[in-house]
Amino acid sequence: MNDNLYSEKETAKILAELLVRKGVRRVLLSPGSRNAPLIISLTRRRELSCRVVLDERVAAYMAVGMAQQSGEAVALVCTSGTALLNYAPAVAEAFYQRLPLIVISADRPEEWIDQDDSQTIRQYAALAPFVKASYRLPAELSCADERWYANRLVNEALNTALASPQGPVHLDVPFREPLYGIKTYSMPERAIEAVPVVSTLPDAEARRLAAMLSSGKRVLIVASFAAPDAALASLLTRAAAFPQVVLLTESLANLPVGDAIPTIDRVLSVMPADLLAYRPDILITFGGAPVSRRLKRFLRENRPEEHWRLDTGGHIVDTMQSLTRHIRLAPSDFFAAVLPYWQPAMCGYRDLWRALREEAARRHDAFLSSAAWSDFTAFSLLMPALPVGAAVQLSNGMTVRYAQMFEYPQVFRSDGNRGTSGIDGSLSTAVGAAIASNRPTVCIIGDMSFLYDAAALATGDLPPNLRIIVICNGGGGIFRTLAGVSELSESESCFETVRRVDVERYARLYGIDFYRAADAVSLRNVLPRFFQETGRVAILAIETPRLLNAEVLKAYFSR
Repeated sequence: MNDNLYSEKETAKILAELLVRKGVRRVLLSPGSRNAPLIISLTRRRELSCRVVLDERVAAYMAVGMAQQSGEAVALVCTSGTALLNYAPAVAEAFYQRLPLIVISADRPEEWIDQDDSQTIRQYAALAPFVKASYRLPAELSCADERWYANRLVNEALNTALASPQGPVHLDVPFREPLYGIKTYSMPERAIEAVPVVSTLPDAEARRLAAMLSSGKRVLIVASFAAPDAALASLLTRAAAFPQVVLLTESLANLPVGDAIPTIDRVLSVMPADLLAYRPDILITFGGAPVSRRLKRFLRENRPEEHWRLDTGGHIVDTMQSLTRHIRLAPSDFFAAVLPYWQPAMCGYRDLWRALREEAARRHDAFLSSAAWSDFTAFSLLMPALPVGAAVQLSNGMTVRYAQMFEYPQVFRSDGNRGTSGIDGSLSTAVGAAIASNRPTVCIIGDMSFLYDAAALATGDLPPNLRIIVICNGGGGIFRTLAGVSELSESESCFETVRRVDVERYARLYGIDFYRAADAVSLRNVLPRFFQETGRVAILAIETPRLLNAEVLKAYFSR
């Protein structure tokens, strides 16, 4: 293939070449006519792995999974019209997960917008609230200055997406007909390198903050969702050994630290009525949006004297309503700076929480020994059985919350679409993650979330390392656990949307291996066969009693 042979539309050539120069390797294309110049130019670059996905919403969530697992930018390409709008939910998720998606939409020339012609909707800046920046390229490059301008815009867009904190950008690319011509180009594109800004904590400030942490004050560190970071885990292992320090890690924080407390809700559920001894003096938080409602309520009602937020972004995030210091550093850079001066202090704070963790584990095991078959008992069997080194994708609703109540340190990482916390796109994200990671990838998803995103199964060529577990509990079970909702007359019809999802028929439709479990015995028996290497994607439906699930969970938290 001739790498110099592109669409005759030069903006498409500029985009294709600069994507390669900036290290983009994966492109998800959705079919169309107006984006033909982009398809021609991108697919002719051997460095780009181009995958065609019919459904733009599925494609965008697949890109989220790919970027999440690879740590690299992923490009999305669609035609004009409403195709772009289907990207919006996943682009919002990428924005809050800080994932670099390059959204490229073909468009009609500007003079035709709103002129009642086919697909002439207002596309430019349509995703503005959820991208770092929006760009519109010229429709024609008729002189040297226009070529220079287009090159500069594409360079700026790609550099913006990749600059810390990373995030999605949108390039709107209008094309005039004809759309299918091909041309050979001889001149390479000019790539503009972006040199990253390096932020460090001044030594004097590091000493001052370390002195506060060493003063005997109770220090609570809370880590929420983030990618695995071995350097950070090593630093936090040292910090968590101090008597005055307690480290709480949500499952999605991906921080395997021995002294950490990863089952936050389990521990908070046995906390005594007198909370004053557990209130931190200094709270340090980092990562994305916390999953645990109990944790947020505890910290909002028991506010620390100092709350330090570690975040490279300029936007102030004050989830616990107690922020006193926004430290614009990556967590690993902060702890690397203060640890040389941070000293242990005589304080029983860590031991207090450790005793609480042990009591929570004892009560947890006692409850499980007699608990009825339910979502809760299903997760108690499922989480320890996950394959060693697997990548886990957890859907929103009850799935991610149940997972947080169990320890499963054998997996490589856990992820979920917690940027926006919607139920849409969880399965598509898992498909993209499995393609990008090559690890055993397990998607655990509720039946309503599965139904919402079942189009992900139609992408074709599903990765064989993907295992899908559907919790078939007959509806949106989370609404039965929310105070006030379960008492409403509309609870079942409008909130839970009670229905039976026939997962087996979906599996048959797409030629996917299917397994079923409806009680503890059958689940124990089926899990080893389900997780074994077969070279094919597989689905397991775990059937649980709809009405009993919430009762078991309520009993657990009121025990």
